[in-house]
Amino acid sequence: MGVVHAKSAPPQMRNLNQEEWKPLDEVSARVDKIHFDGVTKTKDDVLLNVVGELLQARTVHDVVLKAHGVRQQLEMLQAFKSVDIILDTSKGPDSSPDGLEVIFNIKERSRVDGNISVLAGNNEGSLLFRLFAPNIFGRGESLGVDYQYGKKSAGFNVTTSKPFLNWAKPRLNQFVFGQTIDNVWSDFQEKVRGLGAEFSFESSPLVQHTLRWEGVWRNIRCLSPTTPFEIREEAGHSVKSSIKHILCMDQRDDPCLPTQGSYFRLYQEYAGLGGNVGFLKHEIQYQINKCIFGDLVLQATLMGGLVRTIGEDSNVRINDRFFLGGPLNLRGFGINGVGPHAQECSIGAEAYWAGALHAYAPLPFRPLRQSLDKICRTHFFINTGNIGNFAFTDDYHHNTMVLLSQLRWSCGVGLVFNLASIARFELNYCLPLSSHPGDRAKEGLQFGVGVNFL
Repeated sequence: MGVVHAKSAPPQMRNLNQEEWKPLDEVSARVDKIHFDGVTKTKDDVLLNVVGELLQARTVHDVVLKAHGVRQQLEMLQAFKSVDIILDTSKGPDSSPDGLEVIFNIKERSRVDGNISVLAGNNEGSLLFRLFAPNIFGRGESLGVDYQYGKKSAGFNVTTSKPFLNWAKPRLNQFVFGQTIDNVWSDFQEKVRGLGAEFSFESSPLVQHTLRWEGVWRNIRCLSPTTPFEIREEAGHSVKSSIKHILCMDQRDDPCLPTQGSYFRLYQEYAGLGGNVGFLKHEIQYQINKCIFGDLVLQATLMGGLVRTIGEDSNVRINDRFFLGGPLNLRGFGINGVGPHAQECSIGAEAYWAGALHAYAPLPFRPLRQSLDKICRTHFFINTGNIGNFAFTDDYHHNTMVLLSQLRWSCGVGLVFNLASIARFELNYCLPLSSHPGDRAKEGLQFGVGVNFL
């Protein structure tokens, strides 16, 4: 967002002959003046805070780099539509010979903004109504109100946010939320109401940390009179108070249809700070993409999770367990159709792992190839995984054999569509190679839409 303009070169550069031009990092410069045009709501102390290093620049190269740094810090406030930079020679009786003026042309966002969009996830599309009030007090504070409505889910989220200008890009959020979800694959409905706070920051570029506390009231009720007993005994109220740590490192060139780069996510949750729910939960995912033989892209993904109870709980509740299977998960199986079942209903498990290998290739339409490669590709895939209430011991060989027993396998071929890098749509022909009693294997065409994928 934003561009850099140079109205005219510094005097010492204009007087040089063609053969005497110097690199910008060898041309002396000094910032005499800084202007912020278009600012009405943002406080002066914020602007003064971000230009400190720019005033220390001593070459034209430093001025350009530090001006970009100022723009990046301003964009962290999420208060501006655009920030453009103009460099000009300094004018006036107090100007130094190598002086420059740096002008930031800023377009602030309106006091209240809103939109209606379509949100894709869990193989379901839903409408998202959003109101957003940026820069409320002039230092980047914001208020957001979201309401989401879909066929199987509905919910709201009210969030206040406060950014801090720092190299780590810290941000403090407080939120109140509620959601009602029909888990038709398990024949129960879950209603959630909660509040919390989170602090996010970057430990290094592209490495995002989030520390979050949540206090949640949850209620489970059956969707039909035929709901199995194993799920009926989970019905009722529960209160969970938990802290979470989420580490995410995304170096891919596109989140939905990458051609290179890697992705790593670590999720950790400790519940038991209050309420009647106690467990320790870990989940990890790693993905790597490599372009080989021209336009052929290989992608490998490995993920897994483990949850164990603590305190007085004798088992993990169904809304805290893991589920496996689906058109963007373990393909060739129904949504959450792998693992323990009770009368065709998924009941989840306390541990799982899954892996996938994809080979992406361009469509064979030569005239449209360059434009289509970014939004659509063919792919061949092979998936495998396992899920269950595994009994682990201190014997690593035994644990490995447990994880590799009763593997599910599937393979297939299909098309992958990139929906503006906000969702991924797949249309595949799937062939389950190995399944076990209770699994809902699905041979044939399968389609799915969402953001997270195996």
